[in-house]
Amino acid sequence: MTAPSLDARTIRSTWRSTEAVHGMIYFTPDTNETYAKVGVTHARAGYFASRVAALGAASAELTIATFYNFSPRLIRKHLPMVWDHTTPHAMLTARLEAVDSSLRRAFGDEMLASAELLELSEIVREAALVACESPEGRALFAGHAALPWPDEPHLVLWHAQTLVREHRGDGHIAALTCEGLSGLEALISHAASGDVPTKILQATRAWTDDQWNAAAATMVDRGLVLDTAGVLTFTESGKAQRDRIEATTDRLAAAPYEALGLDRCNRWRELGKPFALAVVDAGLLTIDPARYS
Repeated sequence: MTAPSLDARTIRSTWRSTEAVHGMIYFTPDTNETYAKVGVTHARAGYFASRVAALGAASAELTIATFYNFSPRLIRKHLPMVWDHTTPHAMLTARLEAVDSSLRRAFGDEMLASAELLELSEIVREAALVACESPEGRALFAGHAALPWPDEPHLVLWHAQTLVREHRGDGHIAALTCEGLSGLEALISHAASGDVPTKILQATRAWTDDQWNAAAATMVDRGLVLDTAGVLTFTESGKAQRDRIEATTDRLAAAPYEALGLDRCNRWRELGKPFALAVVDAGLLTIDPARYS
């Protein structure tokens, strides 16, 4: 595969610059109401059903495969049973309703009507459409790519960001698989990077202490991490593996950003910062512990 002409930092930072606009859908309290209206009252069930609904009434096995690092026990607790209470179409509609209300509250009338939002939505949509030209090997992305585009700029931005996120995420799973990491081992590697606290990674993906400790011990035996009283850090081999994973992920995600070019990627980041900050300032990324009960 040809190496991207944009450097990895540009590719990654451009995607991350507006990731909050997509990511808030997993934390906003607005989903409590919209999902309940279509028959789903448990936050975990709502998360799995709303995200996998693009693939239809997905089984637990399909969700385990495409979500990758969640405890299979947790997924089987909610799928396929959730489809006894709702439908994929209803969940997708409820999800977009929560997006609409959340972003309207975060952006306010002035940002919603701004030329900057329109321009940003067009740039990110352009990138997403490039990604849509190559869905091969990206099942979760392809499901979302088949959904209709909304009309309003804030919803276009959210849908476009969803697509570039799932496009990158499916490539990341491919990179993890090539390195021989299971879903739980991928979390161990993530924990050793120090980017996210171990307790959050373990709790949000619902792995038991015994499962986590056994996987960590396996990673220690493979010479990838050190475990010092529960604090995970990389060995040189583990750090090299993580660097390969991130480099492969960036390479597989590069096409949309390459198509835009450096100037438009820079413009994406410039325009995106105020909108991402607005999401954060509105509290839409606040973790509610009740969601993980």
